[in-house]
Amino acid sequence: MYKILNKRALNPYVTWMDIEAPLIAKKARAGQFIILRINEKGERIPLTIAGYDRDNGVVTIIFQKVGVTTMLLDKLEVGDSLLDFVGPLGRATEVEGYSSVAIIGGGVGCAIAYPEAKAFHDAGANVDMIAGFRNKDMLMLEKEMSEVSDRLFVMTDDGSNGNKGFVTVKLKELLQTGNKYDLVVAIGPLPMMRAVSDITKEYGIETIVSMNPIMIDGTGMCGGCRLTVGGQVKFACVDGPEFDAHQVDWDEAMQRLTQYKREEHECRLMRGL
Repeated sequence: MYKILNKRALNPYVTWMDIEAPLIAKKARAGQFIILRINEKGERIPLTIAGYDRDNGVVTIIFQKVGVTTMLLDKLEVGDSLLDFVGPLGRATEVEGYSSVAIIGGGVGCAIAYPEAKAFHDAGANVDMIAGFRNKDMLMLEKEMSEVSDRLFVMTDDGSNGNKGFVTVKLKELLQTGNKYDLVVAIGPLPMMRAVSDITKEYGIETIVSMNPIMIDGTGMCGGCRLTVGGQVKFACVDGPEFDAHQVDWDEAMQRLTQYKREEHECRLMRGL
């Protein structure tokens, strides 16, 4: 059993949890993920490792209350335990060899972008971070992100924090004013990552995206997380979750991610969530 050591709301829809998992904390690196199960009848869901404390054996997860399992997970409190907490899974982010990096997070994707920015910052790279949210009430991790980036730009769709526009607006502005990047990392909704990819392709900038297709076992056996990259079938759980943005088949990825929307809605209704 994996005990919940800390829990706090980052905004009305997103929750931070610290989980006691010393073996995972010992091996975890930025870009990797875990798969958890709340109880014996629960489904397995993947969540990115948002942070880890090797000395105290703690792994941090950040999740949005959007599906049945995340809603049930949010009902647990400090002192409760998870049945399964497996990891670290996936390939870690390669951070060496880059001197100037732009990290772009959209919404809850900032929970993944934050440890990425920290890893590059700790490796000695200059890090510009662009974080995008629907409005100022959705802002989260602003202090944490500012601590691991040389410059942090926080955008809101409605301009309620004083900076109106999508993350792509700020990215274009930075590139057009002469900022140079060895690498751009984009993490968030598929349309956002695709839009970032389209911009960086024009500038010939290497771009990595973290993909979140439907996933079941996390070991490459079920094939549920398959996607097409560079004309080849890849599995996000073992080949990723990070891929070359300019090689991803975005149309296919978007279609696959929405194929169980009706079933998810029916399941929430059945459970009164």
